[in-house]
Amino acid sequence: MTQAQIQAFYDDSTATVTYVVHAGAGTPCAIIDPVLDFDPKSGRTSTASAERVIDFVRTNALTVAWLLETHAHADHLSAAPFLAAQLGGRTAIGAGIRTVQRAFSALFADTGDATRFNHLFAPNEDFAIGELQARALHVPGHTPADMAYRIGDAVFVGDTLFMPDVGTARCDFPGGCAAMLYRSVRRILALAPGTRLFMCHDYPPDGRAPAWETTVADQRAHNIHVHDGVSEADFVAMRTRRDATLAMPTLILPAIQVNLNAGELPAPEENGVRYLKIPLDAF
Repeated sequence: MTQAQIQAFYDDSTATVTYVVHAGAGTPCAIIDPVLDFDPKSGRTSTASAERVIDFVRTNALTVAWLLETHAHADHLSAAPFLAAQLGGRTAIGAGIRTVQRAFSALFADTGDATRFNHLFAPNEDFAIGELQARALHVPGHTPADMAYRIGDAVFVGDTLFMPDVGTARCDFPGGCAAMLYRSVRRILALAPGTRLFMCHDYPPDGRAPAWETTVADQRAHNIHVHDGVSEADFVAMRTRRDATLAMPTLILPAIQVNLNAGELPAPEENGVRYLKIPLDAF
């Protein structure tokens, strides 16, 4: 089996990690969870983070086969359309995105057409990134649509697990379910102990630099929320208590509008300006 080579790009402002996964210089690659920079105070967007990814892809003569979203993010806007315009590639997400779109249809009239994504993965669907064999794993809990991508000996877990000293993702968004998340996590942790796990985010405790790679064995031994021995009932009780204390992500309202539409920004209005909507007293 060809081993995946992985380049990570950490975005400080959203604590998000974007990955480029490939088999070596000159090969096809996948870009996972790309970030479009957005300043909520001014409404300005920037492609600075995405351009770092573009530079890496071009420097290594990679060909973009896939732009993979692990889920419809609530903490950043996707740069997938910008990267596709610059580099090509098919944008994909789990087929459960339709469920998330329906869940937000009461808030936003345009919650997206799933066909704006080039491909919707079925659970356990196999695909290829050049010579790298990959599988899309359905891991609901954080949202109904969450996917993890197993590529070679690596799994990109999206918003299921965080680093062991941070724990697990929240489950209080529409369609989220702590019991489902527990089961999804245990499926991931049933993989071989040496399987490399790559996080979508890191929120490091004081004194630790950001990190995003761990293993199944490390998570099973040390994850503060879901290490071996934690029961489903205990996890659900912990997750429910904890989620009740969490504020909404800063960018959830702009992010959901954009990401349910495969990262496409709203069309300009008659004055040439694009607008995002903020529903009042609706959440």
